Amino acid sequence: MTLTQDVQASAGGRVFHLAEEHEHAEGASTPLGFWIYLMSDCLIFAVLFAVYGVLGTSYAAGPAPKDLFELPLVAVNTTMLLLSSITYGFAMLAMQKDRIGATQFWLAVTGLFGLAFVGIELYEFAGMIHEGATPQRSAFLSAFFTLVGTHGTHVSVGLLWLVTLMIQVGRSGLIAANRRRLMCLSMFWHFLDVIWIGVFTFVYLMGMLR
Repeated sequence: MTLTQDVQASAGGRVFHLAEEHEHAEGASTPLGFWIYLMSDCLIFAVLFAVYGVLGTSYAAGPAPKDLFELPLVAVNTTMLLLSSITYGFAMLAMQKDRIGATQFWLAVTGLFGLAFVGIELYEFAGMIHEGATPQRSAFLSAFFTLVGTHGTHVSVGLLWLVTLMIQVGRSGLIAANRRRLMCLSMFWHFLDVIWIGVFTFVYLMGMLR
C-alpha cells in the first residue's frame, strides 16, 4: 500500500490506532545506501586532493617528485588496476549468465591484479622511506603518503571484501543477496579506478613537470 491507514477501534472507552506497515522489497535500499557511502568517500578524497594541491610544493629543502617518482613503475601499477576493472567487468557478465565458475575465475583474476597493485605500491613506499623520504620529512611527503596511502588502504579493503564474496558465492551460489553484494563491490572497485586516474595525473604526471 502507498498510504498508511489508521484504523480506530473503540473498546471500553479506549481508542486504539492500528497502522498498516508498508511492504518493501528485500535489499531495495542497498544500492541507494551504497551510493551515499561512495559520495561520502568522494568528499574524503576531494579533501585529500585539495590538501595535496596546497602542500604539494612544500619540499622543506627535501626531495621533490622528480627525485622520487619512477614513472615506468607507476605506469605498470596503473595498468594493474585498470586491468582489474576490466576483469571485474567480465565477472559481472558471467554473473548475469548465472555462470558461477566463470564468475569465481574472473573475481580471482581481479584479486591477483589488485594484489599486484598493492604490492607495487608498498614497494614504492619502502624505496622512498629507505632513501629518507618519510612522511615527516616535508609537507609534500606527508600529503603524498596520506593521499596515496588512503587509496591503497581502500584497495586492500576491497581485496578482503572480494575474498569474502568469493567464499559466499562458493557456499550459496549466485543468490539475490550475493548479486547485490557483487554489484556494490563493482561500484566500489570502479570508483577506486577513477580516483587512481586522478592520483596518477595530479600527483605523478604533474609532479614530474614541476
